[in-house]
Amino acid sequence: MDVNVVRVGDSLELLAELPPRSVDLVFADPPYNLQLAGELTRPDQSRVDGVEDAWDRFDDLAAYDDFTRAWLKGVQRVLKDDATLWVIGSYHNIFRVGTALQDLGFWILNDVIWRKTNPMPNFRGRRFTNAHETLIWAAKSQDAKYGFNYKAMKALNDDLQMRSDWLIPLCTGAERLKDENGKKAHSTQKPEALLHRVILAASQPGDLVLDPFLGSGTTAAVAKRLHRRYLGFERDPDYAALAKERVAKVQPVEDPALVVSDEKRQQPRVPFGWLVERGLLEPGTVLFGPQRRWSAKVRADGTLIAADCKGSIHQVGARLQGAPACNGWQFWNFDVEGKLVSIDVLRQKLRAELN
Repeated sequence: MDVNVVRVGDSLELLAELPPRSVDLVFADPPYNLQLAGELTRPDQSRVDGVEDAWDRFDDLAAYDDFTRAWLKGVQRVLKDDATLWVIGSYHNIFRVGTALQDLGFWILNDVIWRKTNPMPNFRGRRFTNAHETLIWAAKSQDAKYGFNYKAMKALNDDLQMRSDWLIPLCTGAERLKDENGKKAHSTQKPEALLHRVILAASQPGDLVLDPFLGSGTTAAVAKRLHRRYLGFERDPDYAALAKERVAKVQPVEDPALVVSDEKRQQPRVPFGWLVERGLLEPGTVLFGPQRRWSAKVRADGTLIAADCKGSIHQVGARLQGAPACNGWQFWNFDVEGKLVSIDVLRQKLRAELN
C-alpha cells in the first residue's frame, strides 16, 4: 500500500483497494449537501461566492444518505480496531451523518463545535448568522481502546482541559489558496489550525492519517508537518493537483521528538523484569534510592532484595521508606560512573525498541 501520496479517483473505489484495518485515523470533510436555492447576494447586490460545486449536489436526501452510508462502510473496513474517525459538517448534513454512524456501530466520543471568529454574515437577515460547524469524533466500536492525547490537548490550551468548543478563524489570508484569477481555489478549504488540533489529539507520529475527501490538501499538509504518514483521495484532478503542489512544499517539524506525545497510558507496559532479561541490568546490580539513602540488589527474576525485605521495585521501595506505596520507576536509580541515573531511562529505551 502506497502512503504519503494523493490519489485521484472516487473515494469509494479507492477505499475498497486499501487493506482492512490499515488506517490509524480518518478525517472526513464530505459534501455537505447544502441544498442552496438560487443565487445569494449581499445588500449591495454583489454576489456571494458560496458553495455551488457539482460535487455538493444530490438528487434528494435519500441519495445523500446512501452516499454517506457507503463511504462510512468503506472507512469502517479500513480503520484499525482502536482507530478513530472525525467527520465535519454543518446543520445541513451532520445530523444525518451522526445517525448513519450510530446505525453502523460507530461509538460517538464527542461532538466538537468549531466556532468561527469571522463567519459569513446572514445577508438576508432572516436567520441567525451561521457561525459554527460540527465535528463528530467516533471510535470504531464501543469497546475500542482508542487513543487520546489528553496532556497534549491540555498543554495546547494553556494547561486547561481542552473543551469541545473550539474558537478558530476561517481559512483566510496567505493560507487561503487562490487560483490564477485571485479567487478561492477551493470553496471549503479548512484552516490548518483545525486539523492540527484533530491530528495532535488522536494520533501518534508515524500513524497513517487518511482523508477520503482531500480537497485542497489541508489534512495531508498538517499530517506531513507533524510526522504522520498521510493518504488523500480526491476525485477532482484540479483539486488533487493543487493538494500535491501544496503538500510538496511542506517541511516536517525538524525534530520528531517535538511532536511526540507523552501520554503514559498509551505507552506499552514494560515490567522491570524485562530490563533484567534483556541485559540492561545484570542480576546483582545495586540500585539506590534518592541520595543513596536506601539500596537493594537486582535478582534474576526481576525482584529486588534488601537487608530485611524482598519483592517488586515498588514493594521494596515502599517497605524501606515505611510508606504505603511507592513508584519504583521514579524511586530507584543505578550508578553510572558515580552518578545516579533513574531506572526509568532504561524503561524508555526499551519502549522505544518496542514501538
